[in-house]
Amino acid sequence: MKLLKVGVTGGIGSGKSTVCRVFEALGVPVYYADSRARELSEQHPDIVTGYKSLLGKGAYTEEGKLNRPFVASQIFSDKGLLEKVNQLVHPVVQKDFLHWAQHFETQMVIEEAAILLESGGHHHLDFIILVTAPEQVRIQRVVSRDGGTPQMVKDRMDGQWTDMQRMPLADFIIHNNDHDLVIPQVLKIYKAIIGLE
Repeated sequence: MKLLKVGVTGGIGSGKSTVCRVFEALGVPVYYADSRARELSEQHPDIVTGYKSLLGKGAYTEEGKLNRPFVASQIFSDKGLLEKVNQLVHPVVQKDFLHWAQHFETQMVIEEAAILLESGGHHHLDFIILVTAPEQVRIQRVVSRDGGTPQMVKDRMDGQWTDMQRMPLADFIIHNNDHDLVIPQVLKIYKAIIGLE
């Protein structure tokens, strides 16, 4: 039986993690690519070396932790630099996901990642699920979750694709807009993917 690899993606604040928690409740293992990338950024020698050559010694603290505020201030204002960081991190994360996926005997596994499509990381997946939400809702969610200002969230959104750019590459779309219930949408997709429908 072929293991189906499914991507869950969407812009910041769209509710990808909420959708993934529902899949986890159904017994589907989820690989959280963004948090794993943060771990790898401090553990993987190629990424550490790459960050230092791109951003200088300031990319890491004296304790060897990635200096996130510094890195964010550099890459979110420079699209070329952001692209180089993505090219550095994403191939390592992709390889890590494929290695991780081999350890499960389930029908499907999920890779959750914000810029799955932008990075080209979707090519090794069987299906893509796009989670969407209105921009204003997303901004409010992120501000209440992470702090910061609406403008800071907007700046991060501007560095990502829009839903209109993502939609042609998605096999399924979940509307997480505070009107449509998420669980029935997830159940329907789950059944469609594993062939129960």
